[in-house]
Amino acid sequence: MAKHGKKYLAALAKVNIDELYLPEDALKLVKETSITSFDSTVEVHMRMGLDPRQADQQVRDVVVLPNGLGKTVRVAVFAQGEAAANARASGADLVVDDDETFSKIQGGALDFDVAIATPDLMGKVGRLGRILGPRGLMPNPKAGTVVPAEDLARAIREAKAGRVEFRLDKTANIHVQVGKVSFELSKLTENFSALMEAVKKARPSGAKGIYIRRITLASTMGPGIKVEPNAAQNMLADE
Repeated sequence: MAKHGKKYLAALAKVNIDELYLPEDALKLVKETSITSFDSTVEVHMRMGLDPRQADQQVRDVVVLPNGLGKTVRVAVFAQGEAAANARASGADLVVDDDETFSKIQGGALDFDVAIATPDLMGKVGRLGRILGPRGLMPNPKAGTVVPAEDLARAIREAKAGRVEFRLDKTANIHVQVGKVSFELSKLTENFSALMEAVKKARPSGAKGIYIRRITLASTMGPGIKVEPNAAQNMLADE
């Protein structure tokens, strides 16, 4: 078992590990138990009642967090011609429309957080699968990162505003960031509520029984705080 420092143990002492907290109380506690010298990220970890081996039990979708993530999001766009010019005008940090830039990315130059592509370039982008895939950067229609040229401006704007992808991993968990501990509690609550609504809507057709089994919130390196799953799923109904 890993040994924890004094700061972590002091933060953990504020948490009742057997309690299922209401969402807002849990988020308040996340802020109080942040132990880093930097502005920590607020993380949501969900244990799902799904079998990731089944095709009809997959979850992959996106949510635009109303208050963003509290960080600068660098966007790369794979496009050509007029679409590439549109991407530059719309604020893309990097536009990949030439072989030289493509080769740099192929060599591991990944100075961006989100990659967006037009459908006509996906054949070429597919060759970067080994580079982009492991880092979660591969454009995908389900994630809203493969878009027609006329939708590039919206996709870039949403990515920079706090558009977050969530997906079921191989261990039946979903991990998502919802902001920074410096956010006002009301803004964190709004972001968490938007995420929960999106996860509810993304319930796959093959889901059986309990959809969300456990929810844990934590700041970077901070202790986990358990959330009452039903309360989290009913946040919008209660507001």
